[in-house]
Amino acid sequence: MFENEYTWGHAVSRGGETEFHKNYENALETIKKQFGKKYPCVINGEKMYSDNTFEVRSPSDTRLVLATFPKLDESQTESAIDSARNAFSEWSQTNYKERSKIFKETANEFSKIKFELAAWMSFENGKTRIEAMNDVDEAIDFLRFYSFQLEKNEGFCKQTHHPDPHEKTSTVLKPYGVWGIIAPFNFPSAIAIGMTSGVLLTGNTAVLKPASTTPLSSYFFVDSIMNKIPKGSINFVTGDGNVVGKTLIESNDVDGIAFTGSQVVGMSGFKKFTEKTSKPFIAEMGGKNPVIVTKNADLDKASEGIMHAAFGFGGQKCSACSRVYVQREIFQDFLEKLIEKSTSLRIGMPWNRETFLGPVINNESVSKFEDAVNLAKKDGKIIFGGNKITDSEYENGYFVQPTIVTDLPKDHKLVTDELFLPFLCIDKYDDFDEAIALANKSEYGLTAGIFSEDKNQISRFFEKIQAGTVYANRASSATTAALVQSQPFVGWKSSGITGKGAGGEHYLQQFMRSQTQTLCD
Repeated sequence: MFENEYTWGHAVSRGGETEFHKNYENALETIKKQFGKKYPCVINGEKMYSDNTFEVRSPSDTRLVLATFPKLDESQTESAIDSARNAFSEWSQTNYKERSKIFKETANEFSKIKFELAAWMSFENGKTRIEAMNDVDEAIDFLRFYSFQLEKNEGFCKQTHHPDPHEKTSTVLKPYGVWGIIAPFNFPSAIAIGMTSGVLLTGNTAVLKPASTTPLSSYFFVDSIMNKIPKGSINFVTGDGNVVGKTLIESNDVDGIAFTGSQVVGMSGFKKFTEKTSKPFIAEMGGKNPVIVTKNADLDKASEGIMHAAFGFGGQKCSACSRVYVQREIFQDFLEKLIEKSTSLRIGMPWNRETFLGPVINNESVSKFEDAVNLAKKDGKIIFGGNKITDSEYENGYFVQPTIVTDLPKDHKLVTDELFLPFLCIDKYDDFDEAIALANKSEYGLTAGIFSEDKNQISRFFEKIQAGTVYANRASSATTAALVQSQPFVGWKSSGITGKGAGGEHYLQQFMRSQTQTLCD
């Protein structure tokens, strides 16, 4: 059964905590010996190095140079697009069973080295060992689940019923061609590999551009699969977004774009990519995710779930909880519990076993945090955190405190704008309908949560909330950590474009278009 092979993203439970930490720490020692290496781009099946490079440094300690990668120009990016175009005929005609087999083999290979992959990620983007392993496990889940979906649907070819016995009709989903894939820093394995596997499994060819802060995680995937598929089917391009990403979006030879990132960048790319013709642009574009806490809630569950959802990975998840609406009667009790739990969070180097919260990704994020703190002091009240961490151990990294703010106006920009920081805004409400209205008062609609022991309230929440991935009474994390297959991850409103969730049964079809074939006697 597929489910028995499925990792489900529970990093520690498989094999026990002691074994997990031992394997991770062994992996740390292995990867440290490889710091500072030069890595290539991949164009037309060839690894390409360059003297024009950029450094990948750890956000935990910027003195650590993890790798150098080529900084490509427009013409080099166009060469990658051309190679994908040339490879399309062979790869698109490869039998779907063979494509599935290749991706399942790659998933198995990744499973064997996943501790090294997770250790790299802890240094590359600051995820703790548990978060990093869950990221890698999710990537493996995508590879297996999408392969399973391709086989289950028999390559998305189906004979239809026809009233005329002299005509036989089939519908076939066929790949579009060349796809540009623009991936974010926060899930450099799961999201980059998830989007790329969706493109390739369905017979398209790919040009993958990772975030410049986190190219290693997706490079390891490309290196693993490039020799298993026709030359040029996957291309790996690194460099400035306003050069490499811009070239992908503006190219007439790119047939589709898969994008994960901010709403501003995503919508700008969507408009540019489709201004001359209709082409698919699959995008997930962030969130400003609410949680409602009612007077009927279990406050221990609520404070635990909200703390994890708001401050896990420094709030640098599009699904992170960033605003909470608490019924007035229990407002102070809830705040006390949340602050008590948040006080116990351990900030530190992400590869250390006891760390809950590592750094934010770069100095731009630190500056955004300081601006948000200044606004909160001016227009609201900071009740927890609010400082950049400058202790000697952390002075070479990008560390900030998890921060909780109250008393802001309901339409304040800190309440409406996505920050991508460990920054939580909390407000009161009186009746349940008001809470739903406040939660829905956003241009975003990605995730949302509720804590209530009243089944009628939960039912009304599910009925009325305007978000694609919603949870009730989830103490492990109020709005984050959707599992592949179980919880397809989809954004409504400005959080997404297609309404089809990653990790769900409708995801692969987006990378194909339907052809109806009728054969007459």
